[in-house]
Amino acid sequence: MNKIRSLAIFCGSSQGNNPHFTKLAQELGAYLAKNKIKMIYGGAHVGLMGEVANACLYNGGEVLGVLPKFLSSKEIAHDGLTEIILTDSMHERKAKMEELADGFVAIPGGFGTLDELFEILTWAQLGLHTKPIGLLNIDYFFSPLLAMIKNMEDSQLLKTTHKNMLSASDNVAELMQQMKAYKAPDIPKWIKKVEES
Repeated sequence: MNKIRSLAIFCGSSQGNNPHFTKLAQELGAYLAKNKIKMIYGGAHVGLMGEVANACLYNGGEVLGVLPKFLSSKEIAHDGLTEIILTDSMHERKAKMEELADGFVAIPGGFGTLDELFEILTWAQLGLHTKPIGLLNIDYFFSPLLAMIKNMEDSQLLKTTHKNMLSASDNVAELMQQMKAYKAPDIPKWIKKVEES
C-alpha cells in the first residue's frame, strides 16, 4: 500500500457552471484535512483551486501553494496558505509539485489541468516517478477523455500497462483506496536501453 501524506491537486482556476464541481472541490479539501494529507496545488485563491484550498484550510489542513512569479503579480495568489513557493516558470512549478507530492489528483479544469495531468502521466510512463495518479470523474466530466485514452490503447498507440497508470472514480474515498493500492509498472526496457547506451 502506498503511503500518501501529500497530494498534488490539478484543477480549474475557474469555477465552471456545474455546482457539483464546487461541491466536489470542497469535499476533496475536507477529506485531505481530515486524513492529514498535505494539499499541494497551484497557489491561487480563484476558481476550483481556491475552493479545494479553502475547504482544506477550514478543516485544519495544511496547504502548500506553488505559484510562478509572473502569476503572483496578477493578484491571484492565495494569501492564507500554510506555505507558498514561488517559481521562475510553469515548468519549474510542475517539477516542484511532482517533487513534493506522494500522488496526484485531477478534478474538472481546462487546458492547464490537462497539461499538468498529461505531463505527470508521461513522466510516470518514462519511469521518472512511480506515484499514483487519479481522476475524480464527477458527473462524467472526464469520461470523453477516458474514452480517448481507451481509443489510444485500442489503436496500439498506448500500452495497457500505461493506460492502467491512471485511476478514476466519482468518489473521493474510493479513488484514494485505488491510489493507495496502486502498483507502478516496471520501467520500460527501451528506457533502460537509452540509459545504458
